[in-house]
Amino acid sequence: MKNYCLILLFLSAWGSGYAENSSPTYPSSCQSCPHVRIETTEGTFVLELANKRAPLTVKNFLSLVDNGYFDRTIFHRVIPHFMIQGGGFTPDLKEKKSDYTISNESGNGLSNTYGTIAMARQPDPHTASTQFFINVANNTRLDPRPDNWGYAVFGYVIEGMQVIDKISLLPTGPSGQFKKDAPIVPIIIKKMSRVIYDD
Repeated sequence: MKNYCLILLFLSAWGSGYAENSSPTYPSSCQSCPHVRIETTEGTFVLELANKRAPLTVKNFLSLVDNGYFDRTIFHRVIPHFMIQGGGFTPDLKEKKSDYTISNESGNGLSNTYGTIAMARQPDPHTASTQFFINVANNTRLDPRPDNWGYAVFGYVIEGMQVIDKISLLPTGPSGQFKKDAPIVPIIIKKMSRVIYDD
């Protein structure tokens, strides 16, 4: 099974800062940027995607949204004051395998701060595919450094950050192949869809 290594940086990132009750974090500033609505069993939130800063990542994410890949997947790893991760498992913890990866677009000027969405990956920096995470703290240690690739941020939560904060504090434990950090009650992404604005 692919073991996305985001959590390997967890201990170093734990103390990087936590923000509460700051919703929305990033008011929409780009009407021409893609927006995605994510409906979950815990509520709905909206993303604004930075297609100019992370064009390959955004193109991949929107393709998955458009073909329904994320519908009926779950947030399978939840760590309070750190992040929530999804995009790769069904409610019965079966992995949705992908047969491709995308180039790492970290270093694009976007930081892993509270309310941003970034790609999860394996230790090899260019192994992101479908899994993503949303930061619920200022996890700047996940950003690139001269000696290390970072985790590519490609958007912001602009509505419903309180839903993500709520998810991040739900009870977790061991489940299936996960030794810890799996929500006890599955948090299901019911639907992802583009937000279409009237002219």
